[in-house]
Amino acid sequence: MSFIKKISQTNLFKIASLNSLSIVLKLGIGLITSKVIAVFVGPSGLALVGNFRNFVGTFETISTLGFQNGVVKYIAETKEKELEFKRYVATVCITVATVSVVLSGLLFFFSAHWNTLIFGSHLDYSFVFKAFAFALPWYALSLVLVSIMNGLGKFKHVIYINTIGNCIGLVVSVGFIYHYQTFGALLATIITPSLLFLVSFYYVNKDFSLLAHIRFDLFDFKIIKNLSHYFLMAFVSGIVGSLVFLAVRKNIITIVGIQQAGYWEAMTRISSYYLLFVSSILTLYFLPKLVTSQNKQATKKVFWVYYKTIFPFIILGLLLLYLSRFLIVKILFTKDFLPVTSLFFWQLLGDLFKMASWILGYNFFAKKLTLAFIVTELFSLSITYFSSIFLIKIYGIQGVVMAYAFTYLIYLLVLSVYFRKSLF
Repeated sequence: MSFIKKISQTNLFKIASLNSLSIVLKLGIGLITSKVIAVFVGPSGLALVGNFRNFVGTFETISTLGFQNGVVKYIAETKEKELEFKRYVATVCITVATVSVVLSGLLFFFSAHWNTLIFGSHLDYSFVFKAFAFALPWYALSLVLVSIMNGLGKFKHVIYINTIGNCIGLVVSVGFIYHYQTFGALLATIITPSLLFLVSFYYVNKDFSLLAHIRFDLFDFKIIKNLSHYFLMAFVSGIVGSLVFLAVRKNIITIVGIQQAGYWEAMTRISSYYLLFVSSILTLYFLPKLVTSQNKQATKKVFWVYYKTIFPFIILGLLLLYLSRFLIVKILFTKDFLPVTSLFFWQLLGDLFKMASWILGYNFFAKKLTLAFIVTELFSLSITYFSSIFLIKIYGIQGVVMAYAFTYLIYLLVLSVYFRKSLF
């Protein structure tokens, strides 16, 4: 009992508990929105939404220049140094606002081109890309504001923002999908995140006056240079990664059909719900700890806190998910999605390897190991792309989840070898 009491009093437990409530709420909201999408859009519509989500992810990464993890690192290091802190806030906000506005112009004026690229010439959703042009700057800035609060250690505020954002997302998604089906699902993908800016702005201003910090005389090019390493990392994981998954989905559509691509998108959605819990804990708690760990012994301690306190629950949770797979698919979707249950084993196995490797991967960001990150990330994306092409031809839609599991097994082994001195 004393051991349980000791754990319950730690910051990690308090953050995880509060975060769990946020994630449970998100799961509930995800359940409702997934059901609405399944009823009104179906597997083929879900595949189109998946394609658009990958496209949106690419532009979001470019608009923020992948600065989020870098912002967490440098804000955590400069929060006690007033002038340096102001310079980081001003430089990052001005840069992201400028880049996102330029990208918005490209989205708006070339909307027809983007529509053909993502959906083909037989479908016309060009208006969605124009709407995305207006939404992008607000969402990009909201991501930056959340990263600033993360660096300040305002974990509760970050969790509150995510919770409120999820509630807004529920209302917007259900309303748009109910009235406009696939078109509404696409619009909800971009409108919901942009509304998050208002919530982020409110919570940031509870800690300091944001507008007073955003001054052009505080802009510092040296900060952009420091953060450029994170752009290179984000370019590979965010942009190249999104393009790889777009290519994989198009390959699925070509070989086994758009219906099967919808099943894979459904499986990916289910996976994303529980992965969010672990990724948010890593960002909220473990990344700042890795940033401040000054030697291999301190880094090793952070690694093993994760493996001893978080990972056992991950294993148990994945086992329960597998045993409940038929019930989960019936609740989240419709009977048309029951073939998704055949994808659970390999997807969950891949997620297990992925979450085991995540804590090691976050050390790339914490220690700014740019080259090592880029090499390992490109290596894993190459495995994903080529193994999925090979396995889909042999095993059909199951091949893509088999490729996913194989990729993260290799990725985990590579990172374990690379960080062996800090890990063992």
